[in-house]
Amino acid sequence: MTSDRARRGAPPLTQSIPWRKRICRLLGQEPKDRGELVEILKDAERSGLLDRDGLGMIEGVMQVGDLRVGDIMIPRAEMVAVRRDDPLERILEIAVDSAHSRFPVTGEDKGEVVGILLAKDLLAYCSESRRQGAFNIRDHLRSAVFVPESKRLNVLLKEFRSSRNHMAIVVDEYGSAAGLVTIEDVLEQIVGDIEDEHDHDEGAFIFKRGKGEYTVKARTSVEDFNDYFGTALDTEDFDTIGGLVINAFGHLPIRGERTELAGYRFTVLRADSRRVHLLTVKPPATAESAAAKTS
Repeated sequence: MTSDRARRGAPPLTQSIPWRKRICRLLGQEPKDRGELVEILKDAERSGLLDRDGLGMIEGVMQVGDLRVGDIMIPRAEMVAVRRDDPLERILEIAVDSAHSRFPVTGEDKGEVVGILLAKDLLAYCSESRRQGAFNIRDHLRSAVFVPESKRLNVLLKEFRSSRNHMAIVVDEYGSAAGLVTIEDVLEQIVGDIEDEHDHDEGAFIFKRGKGEYTVKARTSVEDFNDYFGTALDTEDFDTIGGLVINAFGHLPIRGERTELAGYRFTVLRADSRRVHLLTVKPPATAESAAAKTS
């Protein structure tokens, strides 16, 4: 028999109740703050109601609103872009070597992004016969989406979904391109690193954010960290910088916790119940020049 709610077109009762309250009903507790909610979820994981991956994703969803675009963007210096005046041969070379699907197109300098070029639009020019024809990059430019560094990731994700864009250009206070961010970058903050067959070639684990500050993925090898910053951190007992930092804390840290190693200040930018994902690193003043030369 059809209920009165169904006849009126109203959603089922379970759909009208916020997800947090539904979880609390199941677990019999009402958390007073986010910390208590996380503890309830951890109890649920220990009881077998949630698996570890599910718990990690819920925590990622809760934390993604705390992160801003500037925390995870690919800096301008590391963007793979093509110039508006590049010849077709050069554009095809960049597309093949990088294996990316989208490319910012820049004007006179890398801070001026005039549009986005999709790799699939170049397929028609891969054959020698078609390559002889006239190619005008302006005929293939898509409009770029521009977002400020301060935009929160949960807001950006909604905009990506509604606009069906997969890439946004991050601009600084002067309107110049500071970097780029993709929908994959945002989703990785929820589900963890998404690797494909090309990721092992990119090596983009350390990003310079500003003077004296870097964002480092926790899975960066200690050896790569040492090479980049000219440090001599322990490579015997730990493979990744995340493992080394967790050991320095003596526990699995949460977002915002800080520790120091060899004069370097490490701040946890994102972590869940399973592991640390992202760190902010501030080198001592004497090491900044060495890192700048390496980068």
